[in-house]
Amino acid sequence: MVNLKGKVAIVTGGAKGLGRAFCEGFAREGAKVLAVTRKDIQGLEDTIKSVRELGAEGEYLQIDVTSRADTERMARFAIDKFGKIDILVNNAAVYFGLVRRPFYEIGEDEWDQAMTVNVKGSWLSTIAVFPYMKQTGKGKIVNMTSEVFFTGSTGFVHYVATKGAVVGLTRALAIELGPHNICINAVAPGFTDTEASRTIASVEKYDTSKTPLGRVGVADDIVGATLFLCSDDADFITGQTILVDGGRAMH
Repeated sequence: MVNLKGKVAIVTGGAKGLGRAFCEGFAREGAKVLAVTRKDIQGLEDTIKSVRELGAEGEYLQIDVTSRADTERMARFAIDKFGKIDILVNNAAVYFGLVRRPFYEIGEDEWDQAMTVNVKGSWLSTIAVFPYMKQTGKGKIVNMTSEVFFTGSTGFVHYVATKGAVVGLTRALAIELGPHNICINAVAPGFTDTEASRTIASVEKYDTSKTPLGRVGVADDIVGATLFLCSDDADFITGQTILVDGGRAMH
């Protein structure tokens, strides 16, 4: 367990799957939570209902992480509601329902959407929270990347490319944010049993023969690593990418 009592956390893509699991994890550790997403408002409401049932303060907001105005509104909303921003988890991504295609058959619109949401969205959200974290003199940001950056994945070249970009973004931002005592790291899940993953592959048939721990990941595996990086226990960790994949890829 980590102690996040009194911290304020923003989770993008918080309507379902890992996003909801992050929100619930923060709530269990005593943090106040703002969950945001672009489309699934019912999912956001369900997430915050769960947060509140866990005894934590929670709010939700409909925003588009690819819009600078929206991400700035997100940050101001958190300040108005909670008075500060301690944590940002950049979880929003184009992943749900992706169809495997050869690289030469992926449409330009699909490529651009993945790049805009997965990379630009993390950049803009970080810009939005930066002034408030700078003023506080401390902050924690976690970007969600993926094991596929290390291993590749057939038919998902655009998704893999975005997750590599997130690793680069994390490293570059760590240099600029470090002087302000803001730590930024990336978490790279392996194949994890979530709603989104089930739209892409069969969880039950996934080959775990190359996974030393011999199983598919679950949401709590990813939540644990993320909460640690958002805690005071990780105050001297920045610019790192933590693989949470049962040992399937090692670096």
